[in-house]
Amino acid sequence: MNTQGLEDALTTFEREVAAAVKALSSALREAKKLQAAAAHGQLRDLRAGIDTSAKLADQAADAVRDLGGAWTFDEGAHFADGGFVKEVLALGERENLSAVESDDRILSYPVIVRISAGDTTVLIDKVRERRVRPSALVRQLKALQILPPRFKAGAFIESLSAAYDLALAGKALRAASTVGLLDVYAVLTLMPGAAREYSKQEFARDVYLLDQSGVVTTKDGRNLTLPASALTRGSAKVTTVTRSGQAKVYAGICFEAPGR
Repeated sequence: MNTQGLEDALTTFEREVAAAVKALSSALREAKKLQAAAAHGQLRDLRAGIDTSAKLADQAADAVRDLGGAWTFDEGAHFADGGFVKEVLALGERENLSAVESDDRILSYPVIVRISAGDTTVLIDKVRERRVRPSALVRQLKALQILPPRFKAGAFIESLSAAYDLALAGKALRAASTVGLLDVYAVLTLMPGAAREYSKQEFARDVYLLDQSGVVTTKDGRNLTLPASALTRGSAKVTTVTRSGQAKVYAGICFEAPGR
């Protein structure tokens, strides 16, 4: 079991690596002096230089070999037991990062971070990131929060509209009835494996981004509403995190023709 976090473990190991780099640099510097002595025929410097280079090379080799024993952190366990997520969120809170945990994912507007314990990486909106030092990840997420989200509101509202119509028909409801968002999500992820590729957290995030975009009308002229109803008091709801880091709950959706 790890007694320290990944950030502290990396800081300690970084110092060990710095010492090895210093030893290697000294050996290289002495070897270059020896090379210059040979190039210019400085015979008196050759034998002393050979001895010094050999000594420094041995010291550098020892320093590098010691690195193997210096890294004892069990990163696999840290990722698997949730310690990594907790560490990132704790550091993020200190650095004023708006982020929350949801089902082993980090919701950090406008992205979702999924933990891949098998190879100790993370996926930021499906893009694999191998640089997982907590401080580096927090800086990256903070930078992403400043940028405008890469979101195609027009395409998403059309997908929602089509899925809404299918959910409406499946429940034999009249036109413009409110349908649960989870019913719409179920339609969007009907294909095998689709729910793994497009999680509820991603769906909730996209609904929020659409809500914030101001795009409310489909190509066929129907208007979108996301009514707050009794659905939000039950389990049939989706939750995401807003730009300011607050939880945002959605439950129902409705598409209504103008003039109804």
